[in-house]
Amino acid sequence: MPGSRPDSRVLSMVLAGGEGKRLAPLTLDRAKPAVPFGGNYRLIDFALSNLVNAGYRRIVVLTQYKSLSLDRHISQTWRLSSLLGNYIATVPAQMRRGPHWFLGSADAIFQNINLLRDERPEHVIVFGADHIYRMDPSQMVAQHIASGASVTVAAIRVPIGHAHEFGVIETEADGRQIAEFREKPDDPRALPDAPDQVYASMGNYVFDAERLIDVVSQDAQDPDSAHDLGASIIPRLVARGEAEVYDFATNIVPGATERDAGYWRDVGTLDAFYDAHMDLISVSPIFNLYNMEWPILTLSEPLPPAKFVFAEDERMGHALDSMVSPGVIVSGATIDHSVISSRVHLHARSLVTDSVVFSGVNVGGGAVVRRAIIDKDAMIEPGARIGVDPEQDRTRFTVSPAGIVVVPKGARVPRSGVK
Repeated sequence: MPGSRPDSRVLSMVLAGGEGKRLAPLTLDRAKPAVPFGGNYRLIDFALSNLVNAGYRRIVVLTQYKSLSLDRHISQTWRLSSLLGNYIATVPAQMRRGPHWFLGSADAIFQNINLLRDERPEHVIVFGADHIYRMDPSQMVAQHIASGASVTVAAIRVPIGHAHEFGVIETEADGRQIAEFREKPDDPRALPDAPDQVYASMGNYVFDAERLIDVVSQDAQDPDSAHDLGASIIPRLVARGEAEVYDFATNIVPGATERDAGYWRDVGTLDAFYDAHMDLISVSPIFNLYNMEWPILTLSEPLPPAKFVFAEDERMGHALDSMVSPGVIVSGATIDHSVISSRVHLHARSLVTDSVVFSGVNVGGGAVVRRAIIDKDAMIEPGARIGVDPEQDRTRFTVSPAGIVVVPKGARVPRSGVK
């Protein structure tokens, strides 16, 4: 394990309460951070792995919407030894401050301010639960402590032409103190050392604990506030000259390759979620799940290895440029450029290409699945066609702007022309 000694001065809070509407139907009955990713993982595993690997093992996960599968995943997967003062605990919305849900990320912290007062940390890491990346947060914490800032905001460099897609951080001439924090600006100011780039907020923060308590308490009294960290809290601290930026490009992760160093993806839309999967499966992947020096951790089911059977000309069980999880049976089927989760069964002469298939899916003989996301336990009947006829797909399923077909959990997809 990369990090060995937990820092008792630091408490980590992972914000996992968002609805994830843009990922529907994948979030119809699960929280966004519980959405499966990369065959074996859940989205939240990436944030938790980064924290645990760095030695931060006092972690609370603030949950809210449809949290059962998320709670179960954390309780079964992320058990740490309390004997050593370690824990990962889910904290549901408890309405401690009145009869309402979390109004935003800042309100989520305010409603759980008792956690900060009970634990009495000096510094608080606040990370989102649904981004794909590797990061050693201890390097960000070290900069934060050395600077004396009230908050340090992690940022990734993006081309200035993409500034309208992000919350943009503009710095003073020193390149560190934040001068302005603007949401999706049309007139962004370039970085002092890079005229073609801007800083985009990653939604990851390190706070001085006392300042965090003060500022979320003040924000709670403002009826006009959005009660959001990015929209409300950070601008308050920027205005006081108390906010610094952390350049994610300077973060050094053990085992990272030149190709995947600095990788970060917000998978908040179906197309971004699909594209992040496609990043995994090239010969030299843009994001390398096989870095064992900084592992992405999750629960491994007790399943047998994947099995590929039949070697006939028209019934060849094989996979190319793909990731295939344990428990999969490829029975005379073809998998091409796809990510296949556990316990999937693909029958003779079926084809799955450029797709993401969640666990427990059954793909019948002769079925074709192209450019699709197939949610858990779906039944693709023999001869069915998905991603072949766009007009027919739109009458049955959600189709993303880029044309990715999304089949919901437990759906039964009949052979084309059969209702």
